[in-house]
Amino acid sequence: MANDFIDIITSLTAIMEEETARLLQPGRHGDFGEMAAAKIKLVSMLEGWILQHDRTDSGWLAQLDDEARERLSAAILHLGTAAQANARVLARQIDLSTEMMAAVATEARRLSGTRRAIYGATGILSRTEVATPISINASL
Repeated sequence: MANDFIDIITSLTAIMEEETARLLQPGRHGDFGEMAAAKIKLVSMLEGWILQHDRTDSGWLAQLDDEARERLSAAILHLGTAAQANARVLARQIDLSTEMMAAVATEARRLSGTRRAIYGATGILSRTEVATPISINASL
């Protein structure tokens, strides 16, 4: 019974570790969408497994023998470690992408001269920045 649960946890851990390792390497990686889909599927399987077993036999965890409980505990600890590392790397990648997009937008505004100044009736000069359309090459 616990073997299926541990197998799902182990698979999810392996995908997170692979994704983390690949994100730390330079270069382009085109299959992160597939990895994210696999992670979502495995998390759904974990949630479904837990819900099903809690509904049918709420004491399933207490019924595990010592070996199964140790294996499950080790798998969960390993998953937690992998998830923390994965979260840190993903957060950094998102921050880098946000910073890059901000830099591109700033440079586009600078080059296109979209700053405008309006002289008001009261003598106040107000400056505005008009959004510059940006075309993104999605294959980057």
